[in-house]
Amino acid sequence: MPKRLPSTIFEIEFPIRYHELDRHGLVRPVTLLNCVQNAGGLHAAQLGVSVRDLRKHGLTWVLSRVHLLVERYPHGDDVIQVRTWPSTREGLFSCREFEMRDKNGDVFSRATSSWAVLNLASRRPVTLPECLPEYPLTAQRAVDDDFASLPNFPDPPGETFSEHPFRVRRSDQDSNQHVNNTVYTDWALEAVPDDLAAGHLQSLEVSYRAEALYGERILSRCVVTRSGNDAECIHQILNSRDKRELARLRTRWKGAPP
Repeated sequence: MPKRLPSTIFEIEFPIRYHELDRHGLVRPVTLLNCVQNAGGLHAAQLGVSVRDLRKHGLTWVLSRVHLLVERYPHGDDVIQVRTWPSTREGLFSCREFEMRDKNGDVFSRATSSWAVLNLASRRPVTLPECLPEYPLTAQRAVDDDFASLPNFPDPPGETFSEHPFRVRRSDQDSNQHVNNTVYTDWALEAVPDDLAAGHLQSLEVSYRAEALYGERILSRCVVTRSGNDAECIHQILNSRDKRELARLRTRWKGAPP
């Protein structure tokens, strides 16, 4: 059951299920993102600012940025303990932090995220003081990131370029009728070369820039820069028809496991 910790820190455990494991028997990165998203939503409900609460006033939360760091990945016999708290709330954005621990209480992953509140009629963000009730903050960042702009996708992309097409499915949608945040990451990681994808994803940064809707066709593009056994990828998610940029990502990798 979810429980409160001192201050505004909220904690919940998620058991790891078989379908959430990769080919090495480790938790998938997207599973970690789903866990933090669920934990954040449950805490927001406790604070009276859930998606359901906001929709009563014609508003909803939208994720602008996320930065995930992973030291190691749990196995299938573990649990994921997520601790989360809101750290800032000013102007158009509110930051929410996450720590993920294993069954022994050891931190294996951390994340920070930036959220905006969207007016559902105008599809534009609104300033937070005018739309959110007061709730306490814990002024501690899990990842020190000021969310500067991610690098542009290179043009021309060069020889290490790959591209994969997708079509938005019904199962990709969330309650806002657009593609769920974690689906963009799934699309991006699918374009990573096989030898790199067999390695260790150390960090993931996502900048969400536009909505994707059911039936639209999507391109996931990836450019790799290698340095020994390490690599950095710049990703871009595009609408195939008008080449509108939907998301921009940066991932960093260690070499393939033995």
